[in-house]
Amino acid sequence: MSDAASQFTPAHLLHGVTSHPAPAPMQHLPIARPLRLWPGVLIVVLQWAVIKVPGLVDADPFMQFMCMFWGPVAGAVALAGWWLFASRLRWADRVLALLVCALAGIGATLLSHPSFKYGMLMYGLPMVTTAWVGWLLLTPFLNWPIRRAGLLATLLLGWGACDLVRMDGIDGNFSAELNWRWALTEEQKFRAERAARLLSSDPPAKASGKVLELKPGDWPGFRGPNRDGRLTGVRIATDWKENPPRELWKQRVGPGWSSFAAIGDRLYTQEQQEDDEEAVVCYRASTGEELWSHQVATRFTEDVSGAGPRATPTFHEGKIYAFGANGHLSCLDAITGRVHWESDVAKGSGAKVPQWGFSSSPLVHRGIVSVFAGGPEGKSVLGYHAKSGKVAWSAGEGELSYCSTQLARLGGVEQLLIATEAGLSSFHPTKGDVLWHHSWPAAKIARVVQPAVLSETDVLIGTGFSVGTRRLRVTHKDKKWAEEEVWTTRAIKPYYNDFVVYKDHLYGFDGPFFTCVRLEDGVGLWRARGYDNGQVLLLADQGLLLVMSEWGKVSLLEASPEKHTVLGGFQAYQKGKTWNHPVIAHGKLFVRNGEWMACYQLAEPGNEKAGK
Repeated sequence: MSDAASQFTPAHLLHGVTSHPAPAPMQHLPIARPLRLWPGVLIVVLQWAVIKVPGLVDADPFMQFMCMFWGPVAGAVALAGWWLFASRLRWADRVLALLVCALAGIGATLLSHPSFKYGMLMYGLPMVTTAWVGWLLLTPFLNWPIRRAGLLATLLLGWGACDLVRMDGIDGNFSAELNWRWALTEEQKFRAERAARLLSSDPPAKASGKVLELKPGDWPGFRGPNRDGRLTGVRIATDWKENPPRELWKQRVGPGWSSFAAIGDRLYTQEQQEDDEEAVVCYRASTGEELWSHQVATRFTEDVSGAGPRATPTFHEGKIYAFGANGHLSCLDAITGRVHWESDVAKGSGAKVPQWGFSSSPLVHRGIVSVFAGGPEGKSVLGYHAKSGKVAWSAGEGELSYCSTQLARLGGVEQLLIATEAGLSSFHPTKGDVLWHHSWPAAKIARVVQPAVLSETDVLIGTGFSVGTRRLRVTHKDKKWAEEEVWTTRAIKPYYNDFVVYKDHLYGFDGPFFTCVRLEDGVGLWRARGYDNGQVLLLADQGLLLVMSEWGKVSLLEASPEKHTVLGGFQAYQKGKTWNHPVIAHGKLFVRNGEWMACYQLAEPGNEKAGK
């Protein structure tokens, strides 16, 4: 009898009822719940908002940096929390993905290019977390085994991609310049091109024994004769839209943030010429031909701003004074490059090499060469005898500054000013005695921009990182000095971008904004974007501002408190960030960054064809 037939009994037949087999007991299978993805998407969106928004709405670089540093960390922690406790996946899948991500991240960091270890957190981590959520967001149509395998592959590839690049510095907005790690660096390209130039060119003619003299139209050093970025006695054509400045020459230059000193047909700057050779270089201003190079066996570099010297050479009475990033101070013959004397400022002051390198451009006054050293025990500023290089004096307590000493006349007395983390200090130029000190502490913040002398009583001090700018009044009566705050404003908070003063207003950079501030009360009048973090030069006779943007665009503006007016502009070069100050000498504009330098002929008013 079959199983089916055995289900029918006589009782069923008697009652005329047909019975079906009883169903088997139901098994309790686990129900797979779908992935809860929206918290992950929200976390990634918020992470990028934290990273990007401060740079768009706030000019404070410290806040921007902290958001870019801690934003990825907070995003990764929040993403891990969502994945472990709110994703609704099987625990095995949750643990597996986190474990693969962590191990891949550690491995990628160990294998990354040395320059990018700093960038793994700020740039690599947010890229990987975005790829994580992005893969899941784009693949809901796949079954989970394939989706899981794709997720693991995405994590491995995301971290692996970080090992393919190197970081060639960071700009003023903390955006990294990334290149393939095997590609030639701009420094390597410069060395190859320089070698080819030297090989193909005739040796420079032997210089005569005459002494080079400073003449009208020369630019003797950092920010001009008075270190204020102000140019007088010069007028240029302003019709740049029809007649832009004409390029005379352009060529690669070694890395560094030095500007130029321009004396006659000679152009002086500092650069890293070889891998381990920092150099003071003299070029022919009219052609860019290298005339001589004085090299020192040293190299300073760090991941954010790169390699090379930071300060600008100073011309004085036939000599060039140059200060290297590791503290090497040189006095050279301006015509031949012959060494007169050299000194190690770091050793002489007991100062450590600063985080961004020694950056003080030497100031020569009354036979004394002064530089900021930041040494302990009263060796903040050092003065050297210009003829011998022997230490004349050391004084001051500030240890953090990237300023240069500034000559000023306040209260009828000549003095040297320096802005440090402690405030503003004044020194006797030849003796080094501290005349007065205005205490304005900026905790562990190195001031960078030059103090701006407004009159025989008033000085401006600029400070970045949301601190602001202060107008200070200094008086000298009965052989006693007194200083008081006139106002402090946060309308401009200059970090490493010097400002200029013209007709009761100052013009300069407040982070990525170019701005105008009234000197009477520190009130900001207008702000404009478009220049990133650049530098500015004032052509005072015409009330013009020449702005060099961080990315190589030169713009001509009206120095007007009424509104931001652009008269014209042009792209000086296509690559490299420009933190170097522009120079105008003898009708020519000289610009450079850490990769390129160029010379442009400026047309005179009524002679616009010279600019064609």
